[in-house]
Amino acid sequence: LQWDPMITTLPGLYLLSVGVVKPAAWLLGWTGSVVCSVGMLRFINLLFSAGNFYLLYLLLFKIHQKNKAVSGFQRILSALTLAAFPTLYFFTFLYYTDPGSVFFTLFSYLMCLYGNHKTSALLGFCGFMFRQTNIVWTVFCAGNVVAEKLNEAWKIELQKKKDEKISSRKGSFSDLTRILQFLVEYLLSPKNLVTLTALTWPYIILVSLFFVFVFINGGIVVGDRSSHEACLHFPQLFYFLSFTVFFSFPHLLTPTKIRKFLLSLRKHPVQYSLVTVISLFLIWKFTYVHKYLLADNRHYTFYVWRKVFQRHELVKYLLVPFYIFAGWSFADTLKSKSIFWILMYFVCLLAVTVPQKLLEFRYFILPFLIYRLNIPFLSLYRQLLELAFYIFINAVTFYLFLNRTFQWENSDEVQRFMW
Repeated sequence: LQWDPMITTLPGLYLLSVGVVKPAAWLLGWTGSVVCSVGMLRFINLLFSAGNFYLLYLLLFKIHQKNKAVSGFQRILSALTLAAFPTLYFFTFLYYTDPGSVFFTLFSYLMCLYGNHKTSALLGFCGFMFRQTNIVWTVFCAGNVVAEKLNEAWKIELQKKKDEKISSRKGSFSDLTRILQFLVEYLLSPKNLVTLTALTWPYIILVSLFFVFVFINGGIVVGDRSSHEACLHFPQLFYFLSFTVFFSFPHLLTPTKIRKFLLSLRKHPVQYSLVTVISLFLIWKFTYVHKYLLADNRHYTFYVWRKVFQRHELVKYLLVPFYIFAGWSFADTLKSKSIFWILMYFVCLLAVTVPQKLLEFRYFILPFLIYRLNIPFLSLYRQLLELAFYIFINAVTFYLFLNRTFQWENSDEVQRFMW
C-alpha cells in the first residue's frame, strides 16, 4: 500500500470505494483494470449524488413538516435545486471527497432530527473519515438536541414570568443579555447537565475520540500539514456570507430585504457603527492570503482574489457595508428558528470557516446546505429562478472545464478551470 503525503484527509472515500467495487467485481467477474478505472471510481460519487438528492428531500420534509402550505412538488423542486448546487454538483463527476462527505453529514443530521442519536453519531464518524472538519457537524447535531431542550425550558421561563415581550421562536436578539444569562444558568444546573448528557452521549463519545485522534496525530491534518495550518482567519465569515448571498440571491437579495435593512440601519445607527468598526478591525488584523490562492490559477478563487481583492488595498475594507447587509439578510432569513438554534449554528459556522487559512469554496458547501435547508420556502417563481441560476452556472462551469484547457510552463499536463 502507498499513501500520497499530499493527501490531507482520512481514507474514507477509498475504503468505501473498495467496499463497493470489490464485491461488484467478484459478482460480475470484472478485471482489476475495470474495477479501478477512472469511470468506475467516479461512479461512486454519482451514487452519493443520488443519495444526497433523496436525503435533501427527506430533510426538507422533516424540517418543514408543520408548514402545510408547502406542496410536495415544491419540496422536490427545492431538493433538486440543492442537489444541483454548483460547488457540490461539479465534484459529482470527479473522484473527490465532497459528495460522500455531504452524504454522511446530511444522513447524520436526518437521523438526529428523528432522535436516532446512536445512528447519527455512527454516520458522523463516517463523515469524519471523509473530512476531519466534519466533526463540527457532529457537534451541530448534539447542539440541535441541546437547543431543543433549551427552547422548551425558555418557554416555561417566559410563562412563569408571564412575559411575552421575548419570543424564543422569532430568534430575536433584542434581549440577548437575558437569554445568555438564562443559558448559563441552565447549563450550570447539574440536573440539566445529566439530562443533556443522557441524550447526547453518542456525540460526546465521538467528539472525545476526535480529541484523542488530534492528540495522537499531533493535529487535525494528515499528510501535508505545512499547507494547512490553522489560524484565526475571521474574514472567512465575510467570504462565506458573500458566497451565500450570491448562491441564494432569490432569498437574500430582494427589494423587500434591502428596504428592511435600510430601515434597520436608520433605527440602530450606533449598533451598525460598532459592527462596522469591529469588521474593519478583523479585516485589518486577521486577513491571510494562502500561497495556493496566489499560485493555483485552475481555481475560481484565484480569479476572485485577483480581480476583486487585489485591485486595490482598500477594496477589502470597502466591501464591509456589503458584508454587513449580507450578515443581516442571512440572519433575517433564520428568524423562524429559535434563538438557541441560531446561536448553535453560528458557533459551528465559525468553527468550520474561521480556522481555515485557504479561501476555498468547497469548505462552504456544508454550512451553506444546512443554512439553506432551514430557511422558509420561497414562492414557486423564485424557486424556479434559483434552479435556473444553478443550471446556468453548472453549464458554464462544465464548458470551461471541458473546452478551455491550458498548460503550465513547467508541466506537460493539461490544466482545467474548476471550483
